Amino acid sequence: MDTPDANNQSESSANSLMDNLLGLLRIRIKRGINLAVRDVRSSDPYVVVKMGRQKLKTRVIRKDVNPEWNEDLTLSVSNPGIPITLTVYDHDTFSMDDKMGVAEFDIRPYIEALKMNLGGIPSGTIITKIQPSRSNCLAEESSVIWKDGKVVQDLCLRLKDVECGEVEIQLQWIDLPGAKGLKL
Repeated sequence: MDTPDANNQSESSANSLMDNLLGLLRIRIKRGINLAVRDVRSSDPYVVVKMGRQKLKTRVIRKDVNPEWNEDLTLSVSNPGIPITLTVYDHDTFSMDDKMGVAEFDIRPYIEALKMNLGGIPSGTIITKIQPSRSNCLAEESSVIWKDGKVVQDLCLRLKDVECGEVEIQLQWIDLPGAKGLKL
């Protein structure tokens, strides 16, 4: 039985969630490059993306160490300071899935670029560049670009805790009506 108090409480908890929510981050998992072999001659890779308590995964691609997922995973972002972890696994039917490497990435440089007033600049303009370093998993320089009216970032992540492998991803922001948003 619904009471007026119960309705107000559920409404206020939904409001507080939207108050803290900045927007959505769409992560396109493009492809894996030279992933580790975990079965006899190949692997059946899939990707798990985690941010805080959120956990999303791609489909499994059978017998391929250079898989093309081209799959979009969308996270809700309330704290851009929380790093995002990407883990590649090898799907096994009769045993535990094998880990094929992990990479962590920081979205703060991307979020900072989103906050800039970029109206009127030509498509393809590089807003900022992030260099590979010991403190990130970038395999190469990553550029945040203004493309077709949107801010996008392409990243090539080198997997850690494994002999080889990289994963290419792209970040894109989705503003949500009613969310706190990024404008300060």
